[in-house]
Amino acid sequence: MDLRPVPDAPLHDAPNPWAGTDTPSRRDGPPYHMTEMIEAEPALAERLLRRLGDPDAAAAGLATELRAAAELSRPILVTGCGTSEHGAMATVEILREALRAIGLPATQGRTGTPVALQAFEAALEDELAGPGGLVIGISHEGGTWATNRALERARTGRARVALVTVSDRSPGAALADLVVSTGEADESWCHTVGYLSPILAAIAVAGHLTSRPIRPDVARSALAVGLDPAEVRRTEALAESLAAMDRLLVAGSGSDRVAARELALKIEEGAHMPTVMRDLETVLHGHLAGTDTRTGLVVILADTSPDAEARGRRAAGVLRAASEIGIHSGAILAARYAATIDPTLTPAGRLVVPAAPALPAVVASLLGSTVPLQLLTERLARSRGIDPDPIRRDDARYRRAAEAAEG
Repeated sequence: MDLRPVPDAPLHDAPNPWAGTDTPSRRDGPPYHMTEMIEAEPALAERLLRRLGDPDAAAAGLATELRAAAELSRPILVTGCGTSEHGAMATVEILREALRAIGLPATQGRTGTPVALQAFEAALEDELAGPGGLVIGISHEGGTWATNRALERARTGRARVALVTVSDRSPGAALADLVVSTGEADESWCHTVGYLSPILAAIAVAGHLTSRPIRPDVARSALAVGLDPAEVRRTEALAESLAAMDRLLVAGSGSDRVAARELALKIEEGAHMPTVMRDLETVLHGHLAGTDTRTGLVVILADTSPDAEARGRRAAGVLRAASEIGIHSGAILAARYAATIDPTLTPAGRLVVPAAPALPAVVASLLGSTVPLQLLTERLARSRGIDPDPIRRDDARYRRAAEAAEG
């Protein structure tokens, strides 16, 4: 098998000239490409933050654009599709936290505050952001049709356009005024590096904006925790416990809504299990009627930003309600929540994200949950005897479905 000989070695850049990736090579069992991508992420984070932290890097230019738009109360939109849409949502959370840190208002819904918008919907807007506005596209390879249409619409409306992507040679990059290139491509179609890379780019932009960059080694350590052998064993136990369920429900609040959406997508892509994401409070407003003892629940509660106590209490309430129904519940919890939520409420198991006082709260939650959610997906796929890499495009029906959607 074409295994990566050194887990910490840099990943490949996009082809030159640019081309979309081919179907990942077939492997009969683990390690899958996804396995190796997860293992590569701590070192990737250190490399990428060092590169994008350079004062001359495009991330610094994007920070300047962002500050100008925020100070002038211009629209700031971040857009993407699929995993990149979740990268866009994470980018919004990180940039709002950074803007608040420098004293600029960053209230949701206020002009001048970053807002996430799904790329297809963005492409349908008459005037996306408009003159003086800023539109930031997130696209791992830079070839996503809907995202590029949104960037075209932004250019037509005379907004400033930026793109976070793997290569400045991509079709999306040709539409942007500013390209933040991550330079290392995901080798699995069940994207993990494709989720982490825009998060790291946003962290770098936030560092330039606040003049308080995150130390690359600290980010590396935050990701490496999830690969500790004891934590891997706990992840495997949680995966085995959930693999027998008919369907899964993932819930989160605050910035954990991003991770919850990504986990739901990853499980459907990689482990082929029906999975939905709900906001933490939304679970209690009718959706429990569709659950039973064949339902698994994963609560993600890693966000310790303000109102953490309220989130912890409500999460415990959701888990108590699930227990009454017989839902098989597990959790990804920050250490402060793990200390207060009764272990009997998470019979499927729990993964604990250690405190990271050197990181801003939103950054800590997003980095801390990344490897646990990805490794949980990969181990679920293993438990179900599935190769997660091709996201079922190795099945002729699903290839035809993808082709039919285009035409």
